[in-house]
Amino acid sequence: MISRYTLPEMGKIWTEENRFKTMLDVEVAACEAMAALNLIPKEAARKIRRKAGFDISQINKYEQVTKHDVTAFLKSVGDSVGPEARFIHKGLTSSDVLDTALSLQMREGLDLLISCAEALIFLLKKQALKYQNTPMMGRTHGVHAEPTTLGLKFLLFYDEFRRNLARLRRAHDAIAVGKLSGAVGTYANLDPRVEKKTLKILKLATAPVSTQILQRDRHAQVIAVLAILGGSLEKLATEIRHLQKTETLEVEEPFAEGQTGSSAMPHKRNPTNCERVAGLARVLRGNAVAALENIALWHERDITHSSVERVIVPDSFIVAHFMIREMTAILGGLQVYPENMRENIGRTRGLVFSQRVLLALIDKGLSRDAAYRAVQRSAMRVWKDRKSSLGDLLSRDAEVSSKLSKKEIEGLFDLGHCLRHVKTIFKRVLGQEA
Repeated sequence: MISRYTLPEMGKIWTEENRFKTMLDVEVAACEAMAALNLIPKEAARKIRRKAGFDISQINKYEQVTKHDVTAFLKSVGDSVGPEARFIHKGLTSSDVLDTALSLQMREGLDLLISCAEALIFLLKKQALKYQNTPMMGRTHGVHAEPTTLGLKFLLFYDEFRRNLARLRRAHDAIAVGKLSGAVGTYANLDPRVEKKTLKILKLATAPVSTQILQRDRHAQVIAVLAILGGSLEKLATEIRHLQKTETLEVEEPFAEGQTGSSAMPHKRNPTNCERVAGLARVLRGNAVAALENIALWHERDITHSSVERVIVPDSFIVAHFMIREMTAILGGLQVYPENMRENIGRTRGLVFSQRVLLALIDKGLSRDAAYRAVQRSAMRVWKDRKSSLGDLLSRDAEVSSKLSKKEIEGLFDLGHCLRHVKTIFKRVLGQEA
């Protein structure tokens, strides 16, 4: 049974049944290619196409004897075909079938991830435009810096996930490749034309050169791209988690009717969905390391990569699919609290406008160092004295007031000035859609 964490659409791609089905697709396509080249009887290829099948329980029984999954698979297929089964796998080696089938599965998985990424990107753009002019506090090191907008945050993630989409498409091209070149890639017992025709049937490109296997830099690229995607999803989840802190509460992930946040504390509304996304990103990063280790194999091949891939490839695709679907659901139901954003901007009583005062003093003739010390002098008092505001203290500072009038100082604490170029950034990213 596929759990809610695998999501059936992706989980089905990586079932044992679909693995054998895809291997059978490769074998049947190879027979049809050989028949087209008059290397086996055309009627045999037609019969193989019509009758070829497999029984997983029988494959498992055969494998107990053969200790080899492909020979066990071929015995089961042979049972369904009859005498013409002698033409199946003719001139091929196991990895011709296994690697080409794995490419087909990974391509299918990437098609699904690309579709999900497009949906997430659409939602990020929608949220960016909706909250383009919603002011909130920008933070560096977790400390109030200068104001920004919630829309600008979403725009940043929109742009980043466009890059993720481009990486997924490049990874799709890198893995949409097959090979039928024999035991060490020399076509010793197979006409290279069979490979070309077979892969054309399967709509895969041909590896220009191979050994017994497709080279694992291709697979590492795919898994690394999934890890980067996971990192971006974690980044978005972490941003929401920080903004959901009780002291901040500017956004909040969906909390359903009847949902509970704690077995002990009835008041709790925890960002558990975002935490789940953030945690699973670690799995993808770990799998990427394993995929990189798979690149260097002995000579024309060994099988140290094989057992690793049976774990990391399905797991990475299933985890990445769950994460991106989960984040799309989070964003779709995200709760936004603009009034809290406004309140948080004012919590430091004007400190976030300190740079503008600094620059105004420089424009009035003070050196940068003197201007910095003058503003910092009042700013440090605001941190300590919770009743003071930066504007009031600056107005009473002799050095500052000798350069700036009270009206000029008040004019420097203008939220609109900080956000006046947000529209320019949106136009740069979205063009006329902004």
